[in-house]
Amino acid sequence: MDFLMSGLAACGACLFTNPLEVVKTRMQLQGELRAPGTYQRHYRNVFHAFITIGKVDGPAALQKGLAPALLYQFLMNGIRLGTYGLAEAGGYLHTAEGALSRPRSAAAGALAGVMGAYLGSPIYMVKTHLQAQAASEIAVGHQYKHQIFPPQSWKVALVAAMVSGIAVVLAMTPFDVVSTRLYNQPTDARGKGLMYRGILDALLQTARTEGVFGMYKGIGASYFRLGPHTILSLFFWDQLRTLYNTYTK
Repeated sequence: MDFLMSGLAACGACLFTNPLEVVKTRMQLQGELRAPGTYQRHYRNVFHAFITIGKVDGPAALQKGLAPALLYQFLMNGIRLGTYGLAEAGGYLHTAEGALSRPRSAAAGALAGVMGAYLGSPIYMVKTHLQAQAASEIAVGHQYKHQIFPPQSWKVALVAAMVSGIAVVLAMTPFDVVSTRLYNQPTDARGKGLMYRGILDALLQTARTEGVFGMYKGIGASYFRLGPHTILSLFFWDQLRTLYNTYTK
């Protein structure tokens, strides 16, 4: 569960931070092995890079490499935090007296970090190649011509639906938990709930008593239930739209 929770949390953050990864990658490749002043600076600073990429490559380019970035975050952070969580739950980080051992914690954290980085390194390489791809007038570094899927491939819609499924689950699970509890709470003779006054009260009570993770109980089951539904819905919608456009031209 620690692996799944930490991996999904990292994926949720990645949806917002990936544009910064694109900007960072290009700024780090700019002027590679060239003396200052001997090359054209396409990206003067972070804000200028955002504007330039959006203007020349298009706004969608700011999310280049999102698929491998999500997989990388899920694996690296899932393994890193999940392994540490398992070590903590198993009592390996505590002494015989029950006190937290700093050397053991440091060793467990280092081992978990090495495992996550080692397994995630090939995916990070693919992510870097994709994020460096740019139009010739603002290209920096070596330009790999990777193309994960052919244009108009059904696999593009499938991957997009899988990513959106993660976002939907992260956003909707707290409300799903609350709705389940509201429906299941005991009632008085007039049918009024005895535990919660409404949605907001249920959210606040759950967060105060069980913490933030309490609002994400059952998130794994939610994804395996909602994820395929979202994936298939968007996939069929995209395919039907493609067929319609093909036969109505």
